[in-house]
Amino acid sequence: MTALESTAEVRATLGQISKFITKGATPTTYGFQWESSGVRFLRSECVSEHGLDLRQSMYISEAANQVLQRSQVSDGDLLLTITGNVGRVVRVRGLGRANINQHIARVRVRDSRFDAGYVYHFLSQRSMRQHYEKIVTGLAYPQISLRQVRETEVIGPATDVQQRIAAALDESDDLIATLERLIAKKRALKQGVMQQLLTGETRLPGFHDPWAETTLGVLGTFLKGRGVKRDDVFRAGIPCIRYGELYTAFNDYTTVTRSFVEPSVAATALEIRSGDLLFAGSGETRAEIGKCVAYIGNTPAVAGGDIIVLRGSEFNPVYLAVLANTSPVLNQKARAGQGDAVVHISSRALAEVRVILPKRPEQDAIAAVLMDADMEIRAMRKRLAKARSIKRGMTQELLTGGSRLGIPEEAA
Repeated sequence: MTALESTAEVRATLGQISKFITKGATPTTYGFQWESSGVRFLRSECVSEHGLDLRQSMYISEAANQVLQRSQVSDGDLLLTITGNVGRVVRVRGLGRANINQHIARVRVRDSRFDAGYVYHFLSQRSMRQHYEKIVTGLAYPQISLRQVRETEVIGPATDVQQRIAAALDESDDLIATLERLIAKKRALKQGVMQQLLTGETRLPGFHDPWAETTLGVLGTFLKGRGVKRDDVFRAGIPCIRYGELYTAFNDYTTVTRSFVEPSVAATALEIRSGDLLFAGSGETRAEIGKCVAYIGNTPAVAGGDIIVLRGSEFNPVYLAVLANTSPVLNQKARAGQGDAVVHISSRALAEVRVILPKRPEQDAIAAVLMDADMEIRAMRKRLAKARSIKRGMTQELLTGGSRLGIPEEAA
């Protein structure tokens, strides 16, 4: 049997429960240089939305670390951004020796009434982030002071209950971190497999025929999108793809659209069919010009202006779209781009792009492998989104007293 924990509440400011709250400094101010190795130095970018991001860290010498003793960090410390994107918070665990810059406040809990893990989750609440955003000073570069950090009030139940709440939320964080690592690993594996399969370095079982070089113009007919303005787009109607969405909404292929237009607008636009390849006819840089997305949806749709459509039947659309977005083909499109402020590419230039292709059955098999990998990644992302949603709900319920953890009756 279980009983609810005591409703006793404790309140204190961070200044009261922390040994001392300080911020770091830039080592170059004291004449030190950045090092290629040594003591890790954390910048505000390291305090990310999803934990400590060590990819953004730098290194300082042992001598610099000694001069900056006040801003050294250790396990259990809480790091809070106080300039720029204020209110982000991480907990230091298993990091080893490190130091922080002047844009991070260090909180070191030393009050027996408060568990450091609980305080971390308390500060991670969305309401706390909103609190800091309301009290910032400076428009160009928002910031909060150490005094405002010290005045931050923390409210919690008894220490043992705080520890159980922190443990429950830590489990959610661990699940989220595990899923993030799995997604990153799966994406890296897909990238490696894609590189090998699209170049013929690795062949799928049963395929041995040689590959042939050709141009995109030989594979089909190029058409030009037309007739869709931003004001024409609605949330329902005839499915539509606009050229900007090729950069922002889709990656390699899609079965659905994000935009819709009225029938009268669709009548003036270019109809696209399942299997069509859509190329962005304009962009901001040569490196991104001609981004390609295969439309493989079953519902007829239309394409807006600045989209160039390749229509053919002798290629697998997913395979060719993925291939068209690889570096060798991107480099060809970049060289064919015209303009500076806005870069354009013509259907004639796209028609001259050269690719090396296997026969259609092998294209189909490779496309199936890549789509299966994408399906697994999407499933993991859904699990990750659900885990994050559950964590937000748990945080709201447990840290506001909306729900209370059960404890063994004998402990109660």
